[in-house]
Amino acid sequence: MSEIKTVGFIGLGSQGAPMAQRIIEAGIPTTLWARRPETLEPFAGTGATTAASPAELGAAVDLACVCVLDDAGVEEIVSGENGLLKGMRPGGVIAVHSTVHPETCARLAERAAEHGVGFVDAPVSGGGPAAQQGSLLVMAAGDAETVERCRPVFATYGDPIVHLGPVGAGQRAKLINNLLLAANLGVAESAFALARDLGVDPAQLAVVLARGSGSSFATGMLPRTGFVLAPMGDKAGPLLQKDARIVADLAAASGVKGGPVFDAADAALASMGCAR
Repeated sequence: MSEIKTVGFIGLGSQGAPMAQRIIEAGIPTTLWARRPETLEPFAGTGATTAASPAELGAAVDLACVCVLDDAGVEEIVSGENGLLKGMRPGGVIAVHSTVHPETCARLAERAAEHGVGFVDAPVSGGGPAAQQGSLLVMAAGDAETVERCRPVFATYGDPIVHLGPVGAGQRAKLINNLLLAANLGVAESAFALARDLGVDPAQLAVVLARGSGSSFATGMLPRTGFVLAPMGDKAGPLLQKDARIVADLAAASGVKGGPVFDAADAALASMGCAR
């Protein structure tokens, strides 16, 4: 398979924008498309080119990276009326960095294959700061050879890059990660409330937990929100709710029980006002 020499990026939000910037800074010819023109403004003078549509972007690149918010957005960008598959040449690759349902990726991979286009399911974790530092966790899934073709591009913003198996495996791993984050947040909120009831200052407990064996990413987050989850409801709540619902759907379809992780996650979602 040929080397990837040109890259397109769609989804220039708080995480996607620094990912695209890293690709550009690595000297890889990059084409951008955005539904909102203002998101292209920070890239003026960077050398990146812009496309009039996803189809036009697809025709110009070997690899098209998609980092939009939800399943509907990914489907429209990839296979919509003016989507990537209308323009991409056989041998090209689409990489979906969004967190979506694994079945969405499987369905789009089949459509891509009909056009001779490869497909990699590659959600990421770490947010904008990690993207800026080139340290995003990339959970790649798909044909091993296709993933390896994409690896040099992924490496501009990601480390480590973990190949988890066939298309859909990356999404399942990311979704479980996010479910566990929600569960950890629920447990952490409960622990800080217990500390307060037992006469322990939550702020001082946070200092202890920063170095203690009970520490977690969640215990580091709670001090920023006053040790309660309600302030996270507007932004993080709907995203974690979406992911918990997808995992519950996957578990039900497979006939498996989720166990206590769902109970703790549900407690967190309820505190955020985003009950599953």
